[in-house]
Amino acid sequence: MQNNCHLAHLVYQQAKTYGDRTALMYRDYEENKWKNISWNYFSKTSRRIAMTLLKLGLKVQDNIAVFSQNKPECMFLNFGAYSVRVAAIPFYPTSSGSQVVYMMNDAEVQVLFVGEQQQYDTAISVASLCENLQKIVIFDRKVVRNQTDTISMYLDEFMKIGDDAGEDLKNEFQKRQDEADFNDIADILYTSGTTGRSKGVILTYSMYHEAMRVNDYALNFNENDVVLNFLPLTHVFERGWSYLGLTEGAVQALNLRPNDVLKSLREVRPTCMSSVPRFWEKVYQGVLEKIAESSPVQRTIMTKALKTGIHYWKEYQSKCKKAPLALQLKYKFYDKIVYSTLRRTLGLDRSNFFPTAGAQVPTEVENMIHAAGINMKVGYGLTESTATVSCDIDGMPTTPGSVGRLIDKIEIKFGENNEILLRGKTITPGYYKKKSTTEQSIDADGWFHTGDAGYLKNGELFLTERIKDLFKTSNGKYIAPQAIESKLTIDRYIEQVVVVADKRKFVSALIVPNYQLLEQFAREKGISYGSRDALCKEPSVISMISQRIDTLQQDLANYEKVKHFILLDEPLSLENGELTNTLKVKRKVVYERYAAQIENMYAEAERNFAQK
Repeated sequence: MQNNCHLAHLVYQQAKTYGDRTALMYRDYEENKWKNISWNYFSKTSRRIAMTLLKLGLKVQDNIAVFSQNKPECMFLNFGAYSVRVAAIPFYPTSSGSQVVYMMNDAEVQVLFVGEQQQYDTAISVASLCENLQKIVIFDRKVVRNQTDTISMYLDEFMKIGDDAGEDLKNEFQKRQDEADFNDIADILYTSGTTGRSKGVILTYSMYHEAMRVNDYALNFNENDVVLNFLPLTHVFERGWSYLGLTEGAVQALNLRPNDVLKSLREVRPTCMSSVPRFWEKVYQGVLEKIAESSPVQRTIMTKALKTGIHYWKEYQSKCKKAPLALQLKYKFYDKIVYSTLRRTLGLDRSNFFPTAGAQVPTEVENMIHAAGINMKVGYGLTESTATVSCDIDGMPTTPGSVGRLIDKIEIKFGENNEILLRGKTITPGYYKKKSTTEQSIDADGWFHTGDAGYLKNGELFLTERIKDLFKTSNGKYIAPQAIESKLTIDRYIEQVVVVADKRKFVSALIVPNYQLLEQFAREKGISYGSRDALCKEPSVISMISQRIDTLQQDLANYEKVKHFILLDEPLSLENGELTNTLKVKRKVVYERYAAQIENMYAEAERNFAQK
């Protein structure tokens, strides 16, 4: 660890160490190139923001909010606020007006910083409903302000307010720096709210401080690393990893638009990037697609390379065993002609390690990524635990399907229904202004109840299900929908899956297919269709998907298998309220929207069964 000081001091201390060395990178879309920001500029800009916050009268532990996609300005704001003991609250860039109003009022936010036009338009439309709002500050100069807007200004105008700070304010800045307290609230992160109204998770400086220490113990991270920030900085996983990188002096490359991540990977060639399993599932699907489209000779070579790499990883590397010389040479040969090309094509040719969390990683995906020589670090954590609870550790055996080993000084035990209970210095003290909710989640002995079920085996943690998501069929069998969904979404024809099973006689699913591949299949088979809806109901298409599903769920118990499904003609979306800001499915919303189709599917299945 290069510098695990209080976050109020971090940027200023790192600037003294690194000076004009690059701290942050971002793509300038007008010039279409990546630009560097030095530690000196980072430090100077954070201080200007801090001085303006003081001049506007923000007191110790007042709250500001940042409503933006990943931009350097987000970092400037966070560390400017930390400098003067003001708490920062990040909003997802896709938050709706009603979500913004709720969070603004719940946290009594006085100053709201917005990124681009979309966030500004949302904010200004609900500004009158935000009880404590004094100012809206806009990052992007290209944002067109509403004609009736009297409370907004651009960031450069905002910073100028503090430029002529007198001695009193300078003394106040130094006083707050000197009194920076590890028990202060650094951030309030609002949960995505899959089951109801979101809660503000309190993250203190001491939680970050401990998280930096234990992650440094578990991972080989240093100032030579280049980190691509792909997930929203609103997400505790990305936020924590970016701060860990800053403590090490590693370069942070901020990916502004999520859809540009593959392009950014090739341009930045990062050594590290935190991500969710769905990203690697897409890589896995892309590799299988490439194999399927290759010539017979290429297909044979790539298939053998894949088989060799997986064998090498599963039987030797993952178990920290030395492979036989013949296998080592065989793997090196395929690595040179196949895997190195794949890594270079993806922009992962400089890879150090790539942490992933947020859901279980399908074993097939994990095996292939490691086989390709990519050091994926599977982990587990929550907002309430400052991200990492467990992760794979170099030099220790790794079992595909696990979520790694507990990080140093995290306590764990298992409660009713094998619920994972956690205790330690990285665990939140509670939810902002929600005493009863906090008491429901953190018991009298300080154990945080995660809602996740799992078990430990040989020092590794395994997740089994999300307890709240457990379904019970009408036959009394318990179903873990997420486990089934993760099995099916590794198929290249399947984009999204929502399992239906609660109080039903059998398991079914709503499936969003890959429409492009479905249309390609139809062309190859000479299937004519008038609309996407017609294509999704085409018997030969349904038969093909059914066969693929049967193959994927061979190892499931009979009562767990998807027996019937509906192909949806449009994807689940944020706009329709079916997904949270972290792209988790809001099951209740989806079930309500497709209630008629679901009932019809079960009724038809009953009729067909009765006729047999």
